[in-house]
Amino acid sequence: MHLLPQTNRLRSLHTVIRDRDASRADFVQTSAQIFRQLLDTALDLLPVVPAPVRTPVGQTYHGLRPAAPVCGVSIARAGESMESELRAMLPQTRIGKILIQRDRTTKLPHLHYAALPPDIATSQVLLLDPMLATGGTALAALGLLREYGVFEEDVVFVSLLSSPEGISAVHARYPRVRIVTSAIEERLNADAYMVPGIGDFGDRYFGTDQPR
Repeated sequence: MHLLPQTNRLRSLHTVIRDRDASRADFVQTSAQIFRQLLDTALDLLPVVPAPVRTPVGQTYHGLRPAAPVCGVSIARAGESMESELRAMLPQTRIGKILIQRDRTTKLPHLHYAALPPDIATSQVLLLDPMLATGGTALAALGLLREYGVFEEDVVFVSLLSSPEGISAVHARYPRVRIVTSAIEERLNADAYMVPGIGDFGDRYFGTDQPR
């Protein structure tokens, strides 16, 4: 479990996105700043190998490079909000998609669609979903990745907010999956929303908010 340092800067960003009266523009722009911190932390967890290079003054810099290709996998639709930041940081990274919808009544996840790179089994995978609530969607996505040959230790789950219940559910079944998050919430309410929470991230980000 990797929780971003709870700096004053990060808390000020959370103040914007948690405000129910924040404009969509502010919500999107501020979320992107947190995504960049999350992705930096996630990428720092991936294995590297030595990569010496010659500098312009003829010296050797003993650098590093990723030990394996990095693949992003977004859980649609909310996870797609993180794709642009990942592409900006690693333009060569390929991004797969998984569509899992949670039944509003039973809260159970249903897989509807998946499009993943053919060599994903030999990649380091960043699984992108801003919300880790019950953990059901995450478990379904991780189960699919295992079917494609991805080892759990090669997955970093990147989430804006995480609940204690979701974290426990993921680690109970996939203990070697690393989770990077910017906040661990207090709990889930009766409707499986996180408290204090942020509401429906996808609706707020993509501008499909339901009237209050």
